[in-house]
Amino acid sequence: MASAHDVAAYVLSKVGPVSTMKLQKLVYYSQAWSLVWDEDPLFQERIEAWANGPVVRELFAEHRGQFSVGEWPRGDVDHLTPDQRKSIDVVVDTYGKLTGKQLSEMTHNEDPWRKARAGLPAHVGSNAEIPPDAMKEFYSSLLDRDDAETV
Repeated sequence: MASAHDVAAYVLSKVGPVSTMKLQKLVYYSQAWSLVWDEDPLFQERIEAWANGPVVRELFAEHRGQFSVGEWPRGDVDHLTPDQRKSIDVVVDTYGKLTGKQLSEMTHNEDPWRKARAGLPAHVGSNAEIPPDAMKEFYSSLLDRDDAETV
């Protein structure tokens, strides 16, 4: 199985240098939509509901103290299957135009982050996990809603 590092490396290969906040959110949305579209996680590392939105702690440990990153040496894009790359490509095409701050604000309005924080104010730190099942349930419901609206 690929790792969050592999996903980060692939995202950066598609978008180039970005803020670390934006990278974290694109990795989060890649995981979320992979759970919906492919019914499998891209990686096993847990995603935590931090004050600025979802964060993979292992990625944070690598970019701590940096505002932006342009490459991810710990990741290997060859660990991703063609289908996984396609899913990440769709996420990057959909969310990649937004800033890290905009993506963070989006996650603050979505159930997986809010429920994991269990009512904590947005500015308060937390390391609570955003469970993959909660991500799959929420983003599947968005897909179902979009399908219903097109009928």
